[in-house]
Amino acid sequence: MGQVLHGSARTTSAIRAAIQRSQESLQSLAARHGINPKTVAKWRKRTTTADATMGPTPASTVLTLAQEAMIVAFRKHTLLPLDDCLYALQATIPHLSRSALHRCLQRHDISRLPLNEEGQSPPKKKFKDYPIGYLHVDFAEVHTEEGKQYLFVAIDRTSKVAFAELHPRAKRVVAAEFLRRVLDKLPYKMQMVCSSRHSRIKYCQVGTVLTAFAANMASNIV
Repeated sequence: MGQVLHGSARTTSAIRAAIQRSQESLQSLAARHGINPKTVAKWRKRTTTADATMGPTPASTVLTLAQEAMIVAFRKHTLLPLDDCLYALQATIPHLSRSALHRCLQRHDISRLPLNEEGQSPPKKKFKDYPIGYLHVDFAEVHTEEGKQYLFVAIDRTSKVAFAELHPRAKRVVAAEFLRRVLDKLPYKMQMVCSSRHSRIKYCQVGTVLTAFAANMASNIV
């Protein structure tokens, strides 16, 4: 049966299989088959003799570009595990499945946290211990084909309850309405609103904390 090989292929399936079986050095095999030692090393590492898929990674047929940008920004901003990201993002992207989320993170090379210089996973960031009800709220710029947008994120680091929304503008009213929706959905009483950008706002009543939080957010938006 004939073989269908990549147009630039310098080896056949038989040669590739022979390379994978051989115990000879890379240089010896390269000289034997008239190919580059790097080509020998490449095929020795593979478990198949078939050509790898060429061309760009196919885009998602489930997620829009804006949704992918939101997922990437949320992951980088929170560093939450896959399932926690899924739980937080499904409120905004209802059709998001675990497999679609995982594929998205893989496409953008953030399915795993980056390794340090020793090739090991960096230690997890240690957050100060808070009781349930201390809500960390922040926003980040997200660049999509539609232009610059803003990802609003709220997360309780203790319970891992998280919320996220993408908005075209980061105005005082947008920040206030986002926090209002978070308070409506939060399954327990909030004690404090915290942010890396702003001072803490102790929770007294909804109107008070919304006004204070929105004012602080607006002061940090250009």
